[in-house]
Amino acid sequence: MEDFLTGKKHVHFIGIGGSGMYPLAQILHSKGYYLTGSDNNETETLKAVRNMGIKVFLGQDAKNIEGADLIVHTAAIMSDNPELIAARQSGAKVVERSELLGLVTSWYNKAVCVSGTHGKTTTSSMLAHIFLAENIDISTVIGGKLKAIGGSGRAGTSDVMVCEACEFSNTFLKLYPNISVILNIDADHLDFFKTMDNLRASFTKFCDNTTDILVVNGDDENTMRAVNASSFGGQLITFGKTSKNRYYPENIEKVSDFRTDFDLMENGRKIERISIHVPGAHNVINAVAACAAALSIGCDPVNINKGLETFWGAGRRFERLAEINGITVVDDYAHHPAEVAATLKTAKAMSGFKRVWAVHQPFTYSRTATLLDDFAEALQIADKVVLTEIMGSREKNTYNIYSADLCAKIPDGKWFPTFDEVARYVADNAESGDMIITLGCGDVYKVAFEIIEMLKEKYGE
Repeated sequence: MEDFLTGKKHVHFIGIGGSGMYPLAQILHSKGYYLTGSDNNETETLKAVRNMGIKVFLGQDAKNIEGADLIVHTAAIMSDNPELIAARQSGAKVVERSELLGLVTSWYNKAVCVSGTHGKTTTSSMLAHIFLAENIDISTVIGGKLKAIGGSGRAGTSDVMVCEACEFSNTFLKLYPNISVILNIDADHLDFFKTMDNLRASFTKFCDNTTDILVVNGDDENTMRAVNASSFGGQLITFGKTSKNRYYPENIEKVSDFRTDFDLMENGRKIERISIHVPGAHNVINAVAACAAALSIGCDPVNINKGLETFWGAGRRFERLAEINGITVVDDYAHHPAEVAATLKTAKAMSGFKRVWAVHQPFTYSRTATLLDDFAEALQIADKVVLTEIMGSREKNTYNIYSADLCAKIPDGKWFPTFDEVARYVADNAESGDMIITLGCGDVYKVAFEIIEMLKEKYGE
């Protein structure tokens, strides 16, 4: 691969406050590169960047790139961005974030890349906790905020790196994984892949690109089809729910709503009793995947449990935000029908709640149109469903799809065009004993905080 950092001294990040950019800035800063960056909004992440001694410009301006010999931007930066225009006219090397992440992964002898349609952030976070408990000075690039590392990334000195491997736009094919984890393969991003065959083929290439170890869900049909089609010649490790896999859970005990214990089994032999503090059966499997990956590079089972015991979830992953007058407000990143269903089933299985509210922001027109019936079925697991308008993100509504179309398929569902109207309806109608969950990968978390403020005003808290 081209080492486009060779000879470069000044690297500028357009959108340095992004969750995917900040970890790369940390790692390059630790390697001695001079960095600058820009972003549009003041955030806690920008404060952390400044605390590293990195100069940050608030707002986007062509002059911000002056002196830079490498400019990095995210895929979200539009082509008319003044800094990106200036960068392309400057003669300096310009790369998209995923290209830099790919180069960075090649620096580590044990780059653990976690892929799959669901569970990447949680499993990557679990692995980070395990490696820290093992006293490994890891580097990480994680898609959510993790308290143990103070954000979405960490620059360490060891040869171990943990990073999420996202399949969208084949980003994960730019990585150089030594150890790859495949949690599952489900119908998603079909606006890009078009067919499940194309999606599986990309995961097959991801397997081909892995040098040493594949840790894969042996119970997931799509995953195994992708693996079996690959030319991977290293060590194959399977995990899953059942004993046909090398690693699997037994004697699962739900100790409380937010704690589950299980025996980690390897080929019929108990390895360790494991405790996790994130709810849901799906997180037991995520934990087994993390255990399998950690064991593959020699982690002590005692330290594996120690790391998992200290993990209480990543940001926006069934994150409890508040309890006001007996009403609990939770925020979750779920944006695919399978994720929505898993989150709502977890909530419904919890004790002490009268009703579960699903406050969902559909994300992208293509996903909503393609999976409309699946979303309707998943959302009906909740007792009450309220929808915001669709967040189009990178897309235009060529599908002629609206939240009203999804709402029409959900008995007693409601939808409102603005966040204020959504929050007001929920705050006015929620009762003591209810759980309200905001669901989506866009900015629906803002609705959660609006609801909290309205409930505080209503009940004088």
